[in-house]
Amino acid sequence: MNYYSTNRRAPEVSLREAVMQGLAPDGGLYMPQEIRPLPDVFYESLDGLTLADVAYAAAIRFFGDDVPADILRDMVEDTLSFPIPLVQVDERIFALELFHGPTLAFKDVGARFMARLLSYFIKKEGKGNVHVLVATSGDTGSAVANGFLGVPGIEVVVLYPKGKVSPTQEMQFTTLGRNITALEVDGAFDDCQRLVKSAFVDPAVNGHLCLTSANSINIARLLPQSFYYFHAVAQLRAQGITAPVVMSVPSGNFGNLTAGLIAHRMGLPVARFLAANNENHPVFDYLRTGVYVPHPSIATLANAMDVGDPSNFARMLDLYGGNHHAMTHDIQGDWFTNEMIADLINHTFRTTGYFVDPHGACAYGALLRHLRPGEVGIFLETAHPAKFGETMRRVTGVDAPVPQRLAEFMRGTKQSLPMSRDYDDFRQYLLQR
Repeated sequence: MNYYSTNRRAPEVSLREAVMQGLAPDGGLYMPQEIRPLPDVFYESLDGLTLADVAYAAAIRFFGDDVPADILRDMVEDTLSFPIPLVQVDERIFALELFHGPTLAFKDVGARFMARLLSYFIKKEGKGNVHVLVATSGDTGSAVANGFLGVPGIEVVVLYPKGKVSPTQEMQFTTLGRNITALEVDGAFDDCQRLVKSAFVDPAVNGHLCLTSANSINIARLLPQSFYYFHAVAQLRAQGITAPVVMSVPSGNFGNLTAGLIAHRMGLPVARFLAANNENHPVFDYLRTGVYVPHPSIATLANAMDVGDPSNFARMLDLYGGNHHAMTHDIQGDWFTNEMIADLINHTFRTTGYFVDPHGACAYGALLRHLRPGEVGIFLETAHPAKFGETMRRVTGVDAPVPQRLAEFMRGTKQSLPMSRDYDDFRQYLLQR
């Protein structure tokens, strides 16, 4: 299958080229030429399929023309070697727990799959020295760093905003060393993302290094996130629940929601989506008014959602052909202040006993506000609450249990390098590598 740029000013490319380039030459994001629905028999048997079965059925639609079936199956099984359980929180609302992977965050799925796909292409062509650039507002950096750690022929550079990620998140990607370099940028996430995008369209840098991205900018990071949407519905079906489903997604750079929308185009039986934001909500404003106005990001308790100009909004527009009415038919937005997020964390714990992290709290809160009679809600719980231990303790008065592998990260030694928000400085850094 070929992939095209959302800006429509660059040639279509193969999957390998889309993965290796990350960003199209015209500054657009790659999208699959075709989104093929899964057959009726898939949905008829959904309640009896394993996570790997569900994921492989979706993966072969996008990657099957470029990767042999047996290798693709191995990639899927390796990527999803941890559980993704659906946990009932209250009478009509379930949490899809996406935090049981190596770094306790949902981005482990896309990052692990992309690492294996990129490694496959490198080995197939006998190439190496690929540089993966990734901007992170929290969990992306740790998932990518750990997913690519030790992969031959690949160097990873993680850019993150100084003082704007949780200490736990920071330690997960600044302590690894080896082929992982962390740059502590004196700015916001949007500055980190701007630096990465600028590097991709800089001829001098691209002439010096083979660059790609592991943000959800990269289609290979994004598409695997569609896998667990099918698995969520499968688990509901296995419990005999057939009511209309509403999926609520904590949204920052909007890669997670975009993956859900792609799953929807493949036939995912979901009534609608809720896009849950914090105080950074330009997409919510667009859904309400039809006008998109990006803004500088604001630091919040839900730091991984602190994005004032989300990249994947371009993909959302592309999916709907720029039709605002069509988009609002499928997506409803909401947003929450820091005070509201804290109240939701405390309310959820006190009333249900469930520890919800600040990002999942927004998604749960959106369901509390917008779930209609007769519907069932699923919210994506994207990171383990222990990654935000100080916030959880302050809000609930109780310590979130800390998994052993998270405690091990905290015993490491931070090795990040300082970087200004000025592109010339970052450019010089790359040209000297």
